Amino acid sequence: MTISYQTPKRVTVVGLWTGAARAFERSRPTVTIGRMSARSRDLPRRSCLSTPASSERFLAKAPTVAADMTFLDLEDAVAPGEKVGARAKAVDAIKNLAWDDRVLCVRVNAWDTKWTYGDLIEVVSGAGERLDEIMLPKVQSAAHVIALDLLLTQIEENCGLPIGHIGIEAQIETTRGLINVEEICAASPRLETIIFGPADFAASMEMPVLTGGVQIPEYPGDHFHYVFSKILMAGRANGLQVIDGPFLYVRDSDALRDFAMRTRMLGYDGKWALTPDQATVLNEVYSPTQEQFDRAFDILDAYRHATEEEGRGSVMFGDEMIDEASRKMATKFVTRGERAGLRRSES
Repeated sequence: MTISYQTPKRVTVVGLWTGAARAFERSRPTVTIGRMSARSRDLPRRSCLSTPASSERFLAKAPTVAADMTFLDLEDAVAPGEKVGARAKAVDAIKNLAWDDRVLCVRVNAWDTKWTYGDLIEVVSGAGERLDEIMLPKVQSAAHVIALDLLLTQIEENCGLPIGHIGIEAQIETTRGLINVEEICAASPRLETIIFGPADFAASMEMPVLTGGVQIPEYPGDHFHYVFSKILMAGRANGLQVIDGPFLYVRDSDALRDFAMRTRMLGYDGKWALTPDQATVLNEVYSPTQEQFDRAFDILDAYRHATEEEGRGSVMFGDEMIDEASRKMATKFVTRGERAGLRRSES
């Protein structure tokens, strides 16, 4: 049976199980929790390395790659017959490999498969202490995130983990997900990151392409510009990091750099890496240059002097007039640079 109803945000959600998730959310005891998964929430994600959890060779290699974030993939990178067995390999890798302080995540299978609950229970129960996040693919509605939040809470309670220890990364990969992205980004305080999945999204749109996540020469402009912008605004409005998906021409670093600059200039925090070489390129693309970082500090110093010592709201900085809006932009550059490990140059 299928039912429709209105959520408090007036978003129509279809499906009996999503109704049950909403009802349980309203009826369960209230637990007061601040911002969750604090360790990883503000760590950089310039490069997010995809690693198939079924491959012991790739799992062993992953900690040696200079990526800000690594996710062990139980979804598209794993054949159906290997999915159940890959869970134990992921747990073993999380517990026994040297991951330094990077963000560590597992991508589970989507809610429309038979594997999701088993992925979550086995992985979080077995390796939850070091695990930072769960990535949920093909998120269609806020209810998908709420259901994941509820199940994670039960697993944490049963495993003795702090409630909210595990964060959530949500992937937007369908037209329905994009339509609902604003509600999705506000669905749970566990959410840390919203991610664009270009290949599945292109299929959902029925675009006449066979390779996702690359430029279409025949299109007069950027065919994903609206999508990039809509996801970015929804993420930023809810304090999330925003990540672009993979670039599939893995041997063409120049093309990767060019394509990644599109989302970097919009304000994205990072992008998926499929190889160590891609991670190196992305770490550079999504970091401010030292010159930009130092200039941002100089702007902040000039504005602070103008407002605190001279009582002025705006001031000339070289040939540029700076004001409160300039301070906000400079602060973002400093924050991004500090995430990337930059330090202000000595005068």
